[in-house]
Amino acid sequence: MAAAPALNPAVQDFVRAPFRKMLIDGKWVASASGKTFETVNPATGGALASVAEGDAEDVERAVRAARRAFDDGPWSRMSPGDRVKILLRTADLIEQNALELAQLETLDNGKSINESLNVDIPSAAGTFRYYAGWVDKSYGQTIPSDPSFFNFTLREPVGVCGQIIPWNFPLLMAAWKLGPALACGNTVVLKPAEQTPLTALRLGELLQEAGLPDGVLNIVPGYGPTAGGALVKHPAVDKIAFTGSTEVGKEIHRETAGTLKRVSLELGGKSPNIVFADADVEAAVQGALMGVFFNQGQVCCAGTRLFVEQKMHDEFADVLAKHAHEMPQGHGLDPATKVGPLVSKEQLDRVTDYLAIGKSEGAKAIAGGERNTAAGLADGYFVKPTVFTGVRNDMRIAQEEIFGPVVSVIPFKDESDAVLQGNNTFYGLAAGVWTKDVNKAHRVARAIRAGTLWVNCYNVFGASAPFGGYKQSGYGRELGSYSLDLYTQIKTVWMKLS
Repeated sequence: MAAAPALNPAVQDFVRAPFRKMLIDGKWVASASGKTFETVNPATGGALASVAEGDAEDVERAVRAARRAFDDGPWSRMSPGDRVKILLRTADLIEQNALELAQLETLDNGKSINESLNVDIPSAAGTFRYYAGWVDKSYGQTIPSDPSFFNFTLREPVGVCGQIIPWNFPLLMAAWKLGPALACGNTVVLKPAEQTPLTALRLGELLQEAGLPDGVLNIVPGYGPTAGGALVKHPAVDKIAFTGSTEVGKEIHRETAGTLKRVSLELGGKSPNIVFADADVEAAVQGALMGVFFNQGQVCCAGTRLFVEQKMHDEFADVLAKHAHEMPQGHGLDPATKVGPLVSKEQLDRVTDYLAIGKSEGAKAIAGGERNTAAGLADGYFVKPTVFTGVRNDMRIAQEEIFGPVVSVIPFKDESDAVLQGNNTFYGLAAGVWTKDVNKAHRVARAIRAGTLWVNCYNVFGASAPFGGYKQSGYGRELGSYSLDLYTQIKTVWMKLS
């Protein structure tokens, strides 16, 4: 493996601070309790930085600040042109600080520096830039009516938005949520994942530098049951946006019933990636590798159910396993690394438990299948890229979200069988289809019940393309013009004319 790059001096200063404070009403403050918690470097298992631990009292302070900033402050009343400038400036600052942000992301999450630097950071900047373009294009309508009235609609911001983001793409998920919320004139209380709060806190500094008024964005790091739970239940929060597990999404759905606040949920997945015998095999192999091992498989739309047409199943699985076995694994800061560590000890235990479950169900690991304890990796949370064969679609490893570098290769007989098995899950986030037959691709794309369908590619995203799930993968669409519906509400005005 190559030598890891030297840490950016700004990164060293950021993680060596006595503790990172939270952002409330434009000020960086300690938690009301004075508590802090440690974020861990998953490549070493050692402490990385200390962060203020928010709880219900801190959420209360943050929501009050956001409420004032919305009801009395300048943001929702600011001219569209001025809001555009702040969002564009934020995108510029993300790009100007790309290496610092990428190294922070890799240290905190474990992902490859190449992924952080070439995917997460530019995509986050692009998201802010895209939504800057929507600030002055979110229109109401004039409605034909009785001539004695003038009837029109206004598209207005929802108000105070509570946003809870996951640990797998910390900065990018913050951008996906903050971009449309701020573009529409809302104020926000952001709760980053306790495993990976650092880039969200750094983003808060950049938004301040870009000119965001005090109280418009408040960032409260902390744990789900305390900080997250208080945010979900708070009566002054008008909307909750959550990305995370289906189990927690259901809990949020129940908790918000008491206040009937608006909710959008982007939840789990167990996505089918379907390879027909007429596909470009090498492209499909590379796509399958990208579909499941990108970000160590810690991707909600990962193609972890790899359906391969029966006549080529064994050959395809063997080639896939060979590639998986050869993928360089190591510390994320090493530029040669393709597969880094899992994010936490908890996630390591979860994934290794599923490896044991798969074997007990009769599946065979033809690559990986165990923790990687090679020299230099034993203290980190590394699991070898794993390819299971002998898998039935009703096995737990084929039905339950593992969220690690584990793929189940499952045979299918024909197009009808592929669709039947592909849809046999309570998830519906994404799917892939590999075939040279355009007609078949269209048929399968229509038949699979998922929010995103990739044909002869996988894990392709863009700020202008909506993303979200069917079934128990959630509801609401992030990105594109569709996310404006999540952060605005429609007011109808009837005006009597003389």
